[in-house]
Amino acid sequence: MDASAWDGMVAVPPGVVTLSDRRTQRSWSVEVAPCRVAAFPVTQGLYAEVTGQWPGAGRGDRLPVEGVSWWDAVRFCNALSRRDGFTPAYRLGPDGGEGGPEDGREDGGDGDGGVVWDVSADGYRLPTEAEWEHACRAGTAGPHYGPLDEIAWYRGNSAERIHEVGGKRPNPWGLHDMLGNVWNWCWDVYDAEVYGSYRVLRGGGWFDEHWSCRASARRRSHPSLRIDDVGFRVARSAAG
Repeated sequence: MDASAWDGMVAVPPGVVTLSDRRTQRSWSVEVAPCRVAAFPVTQGLYAEVTGQWPGAGRGDRLPVEGVSWWDAVRFCNALSRRDGFTPAYRLGPDGGEGGPEDGREDGGDGDGGVVWDVSADGYRLPTEAEWEHACRAGTAGPHYGPLDEIAWYRGNSAERIHEVGGKRPNPWGLHDMLGNVWNWCWDVYDAEVYGSYRVLRGGGWFDEHWSCRASARRRSHPSLRIDDVGFRVARSAAG
């Protein structure tokens, strides 16, 4: 299995998306530049090919990789970029993006391992939260881009287990599994003042009720944590 396991990167047009947070009752608009987003979440097969590792409890080439931390996702993006001849998007701190309060390593006290995004790089990266929601909605305005049972694996139809990517119909721009199956790590910090380095998760997962599988739903987690319903998909800047 190689990069074609995603069936390509989908061109996402520019636009404006309004993000919202139910906890703070805040909303804000973000302009999104054109970018490319993978048609599928990163699969276990691709992750193993690039890293030599099979994280998570289950195994299957076409299952989305899960049980990966935000740091794992960042390092994967750089490794895939090097493999495919692109400039890595992330510069890692002296601890390689692994330091955190649980292991006593120095990372400036914020738990992010000193990761810096080089916005001029053409390599693979995590989508921003705004890019993710804009790509998920694909020009639609409701909580889902179609009837939830037709587009997502969630608690109501998943038999409480993960499923192979691409088993549900895509959104209007050709992106599969944007809702359900596994949550997606995004680049953004969730709320630095309240949660420090916690990063944004989007999309909902196989064990979530329908209200968590919405285009606007937000979740957060520490970048070091590995959770069994959390994976990711990659993006690239449009110029890349």
